[in-house]
Amino acid sequence: MNIFKTIVIVLGCLLGGKNLVNAQGTLPIYSDYLSDNIYLIHPSAAGIGNSAKLRLTHRQQWSGSDEAPSLQTISFNNRLGERVAIGGVIFNDRNGFHSQLGVQGTYAYHLNFGRDEALDQLSFALSATYAQNSVDQRSFTIPDPVISQIVESDSYFNADFSIAYHKLDGFIYFTAKNLLLNTQNSENRDFRSINLRRYLLNAGYFFGWGKSFQVEPSMMVQLVERTKEVTVDFNAKVYKTLDRNKRIWLAASYRRSFDNNNLKELSQITPIAGIEFDNYLVSYTYTQQLGDITFQNGGYHQFTLGINLFQKRPKDRGYIKGYNPFLFKTNN
Repeated sequence: MNIFKTIVIVLGCLLGGKNLVNAQGTLPIYSDYLSDNIYLIHPSAAGIGNSAKLRLTHRQQWSGSDEAPSLQTISFNNRLGERVAIGGVIFNDRNGFHSQLGVQGTYAYHLNFGRDEALDQLSFALSATYAQNSVDQRSFTIPDPVISQIVESDSYFNADFSIAYHKLDGFIYFTAKNLLLNTQNSENRDFRSINLRRYLLNAGYFFGWGKSFQVEPSMMVQLVERTKEVTVDFNAKVYKTLDRNKRIWLAASYRRSFDNNNLKELSQITPIAGIEFDNYLVSYTYTQQLGDITFQNGGYHQFTLGINLFQKRPKDRGYIKGYNPFLFKTNN
């Protein structure tokens, strides 16, 4: 048995108790929000672009290891009229003998204060989630008749609240996740509350509106209420418009945790590359752990495929994540 399978089994044992909800509560928070996929972590991003957005992602960790963690998502969001937007996510998160299948629905409301076609928008959103967690240890290679027969499942309901503000080329998001996390065990059918509340704050600015070369620095701060763990992402993204039908971009994200303990804190780097052509988007994300404590084969790979639908023309001034770049008024 290799080291990776052993780790997966240990994780499965830890998850085999009564609480099957993963440490994130619902969807894990990775760096793929930089791939025009910010709706996955901030519900207030629903409907902010000039088109409906369909996104499919696949994330694979620990390449070459059996039962390695993987995540698949299908998300869609669209604006209905001037102010209302809706969205939805279906996700499948597997980690060894633990799996989580869920669905999320979002209602968003946008208030526009802009004059002379200048962007000035305040957005609110509420998401509700239902998910089914399960642990199936019947295929354990450990010769223990008790452990290898554990099969349990939990279902839970959850809610996230999100707010966003866009002013010309700047943006800021705040989301409170896991507000109403209640689990129901399959054995006793009793609901109980678990505090996995997590707070996310994103801010950034877009330089180069109307140019063929643009830069977008940003950062994200996460706070876990129960453990007081703080994680910060420092991001930089560079765009290059090739013509009215193509744009390429490169991004880099450095994540660092500040746990205030004696353990080695999380540190990782994530380069991202993407291309947009016509109404399609394709991106590749790779995450590598840094520091002394890392998995031998610890690279995390993620692919994103995006399709923009029901396209509308954006405002002439002001950047908002999700606008079609081929409608920019370029000066060169």
